[in-house]
Amino acid sequence: MKVHQQSINHLISDLLAICAKSVDELSINNSQFELIEKCLKRYLDIEYSYFLIYDGNKFICPNDDVSFDLRYSGIPSALLEKYFVKQTVNELPNILKEKEEFKELTHMILLKGPNENNNLLLIKESSKWKEFTQTEYFEQTMQNISNIVQMLNKTKEIRLNENQYRKLYNMTDLFHSTMDINMILENVLNTIQENFPTFQVELILSNDQDRQTTISIKQFDYLTERPSTIEAFVSGNITTEKASDLNYSLLNAPIKGRQAIYGILQVSAHISYVFSPIEKNFVSMLANTAGNALENAKLYHQSHRLVSDLQLINETSHRLNMNLNMNDMLKLLQKQLIKSFQPMELCFVFIENNTCKLTEACTEFFKTPKGREYIKYVSNHFNKTQDSLFVADFNRLISKDVPYNSLMAIPLIVEQRIYGFSIVLHSESYFFSFDSYKLMQSLIQHSSLAIANSMLRSQLQQMVDHDHLTKLYARSYLDQFVEKSLKTDDSGMFLLVDIDNFKRVNDTYGHHVGDEVLIQIGDLLLDIVGTRGICARWGGEEMAVYVPNILDDESIRLAENIVDTIPIGTNPTVTISAGMIVWHKDERPDFQTIFLQADTALYYSKNNGKNRVYIYDEELEKTL
Repeated sequence: MKVHQQSINHLISDLLAICAKSVDELSINNSQFELIEKCLKRYLDIEYSYFLIYDGNKFICPNDDVSFDLRYSGIPSALLEKYFVKQTVNELPNILKEKEEFKELTHMILLKGPNENNNLLLIKESSKWKEFTQTEYFEQTMQNISNIVQMLNKTKEIRLNENQYRKLYNMTDLFHSTMDINMILENVLNTIQENFPTFQVELILSNDQDRQTTISIKQFDYLTERPSTIEAFVSGNITTEKASDLNYSLLNAPIKGRQAIYGILQVSAHISYVFSPIEKNFVSMLANTAGNALENAKLYHQSHRLVSDLQLINETSHRLNMNLNMNDMLKLLQKQLIKSFQPMELCFVFIENNTCKLTEACTEFFKTPKGREYIKYVSNHFNKTQDSLFVADFNRLISKDVPYNSLMAIPLIVEQRIYGFSIVLHSESYFFSFDSYKLMQSLIQHSSLAIANSMLRSQLQQMVDHDHLTKLYARSYLDQFVEKSLKTDDSGMFLLVDIDNFKRVNDTYGHHVGDEVLIQIGDLLLDIVGTRGICARWGGEEMAVYVPNILDDESIRLAENIVDTIPIGTNPTVTISAGMIVWHKDERPDFQTIFLQADTALYYSKNNGKNRVYIYDEELEKTL
């Protein structure tokens, strides 16, 4: 009996010495438990022993020589607690004997702690141990060992928490000193890995954050995320899941700030692992800290972006209101959209008589069948509503495979009427952020009025430049065209045409028929001349044709063709008389002279039988 008492005294003395070691020394690893196991071997001849430490809802073995499963996943406490309903010492159950590390062990002892935080001691029974269990010192010694283990656990937990929260503090301090989103997210990942090296970590961020980061992250997608991840994102609370299909145990911590939730910090461990309350709390605090920092950085960048956006809108509006023509306006807008949003394809479309008309400010893709599919989809959308269109994954909306998944389409609206729209595309899904969408809306909306004014100016100029009856150019436009040609072109021909006996047509058939004849002749002139030159209404029943850079023999054939075609193509049939002048760069005529000479040739044609054309020369003028 004395031997037992002496051994127990030495055992307790050594255990107290272990407790007296510095906290730093004991918290480096789990050496304190190995020291206790050595004491048990020295004084009670226990060759094999292990401690199972209670960790929330499971027992884990802290020894370095055991498997990952025992060190981190542990054994659910519910499987072992039933053995200690009546006694504190039990034979080792089969659930533990199946473990390779415990196959030599025989018994397990309950080490009672406060608030049912009980630990377990597993041993291989020795004769000295067996004798010891029969002594009066057994219960008290087990209680002392239990208290020491509890104290060591508490000390280690405090030290661990201190280290974790010191890192959390340092990270928080860093977060408050930077607006670099990459740095914030990198430190979140590093902090998790440093504290929990066996865990895998993934950042799942909403699309608004994705475009501002360069580190590897996953985009949050309601259609593909796991239900537990969506629940954490929507509720703002931590969720866990045993993902058997992935063979992982998942912990989803929402990254939330004061205004919104920006994503999920997802921690993965072996499927048998059970996350402790301490781990959940730390990950949650880390995610919240990151959320606040991310929000501050986001607001900081957003303020700068808003200033930049306002400058862009102001600059664009200012330039658009500088009386630019339509093509210049659209080219300017095209340049600004490419600069701001980096689309792969872009187009501006006008709607005329329910038909979509491509402008020059379009990439070649929209001229292809696949490009027209996008235009058709957007056009059908704006036939139903005036709301802008923002599509993150276009492939999900139609059954066909499409080359571009991200789409933004903004209508051009003036006085509640859509007269066109703009489309930008990118092949990558979720490429455009919601902020980009709002900026494009502002740009197009501020530009719509300027574009509409330009269209009205063009229409007004079209009315000024053209005769309202024949749709030929007006004389004022012809004057400007000829004056410019006389300065820049190498040659030209001017043909002045007068309808023979036009008064007789009006008197016989009425003025409305006379107007029809004028329209018919105008159409014939446009068909014959085409794009080589311009046709204009000179006044009354007189019309004019001007063709720059034409050879003399070509001008003669053109004039004769006109004189020959008019009687055939009019109803009632009429003929025309024409006077023509041709010029060359070596002897450029005066602006007024060219008209006077053509009029002289016309007068000669009228007085010499009509229904013919004469070319002006000096000899002709002498005969008058």
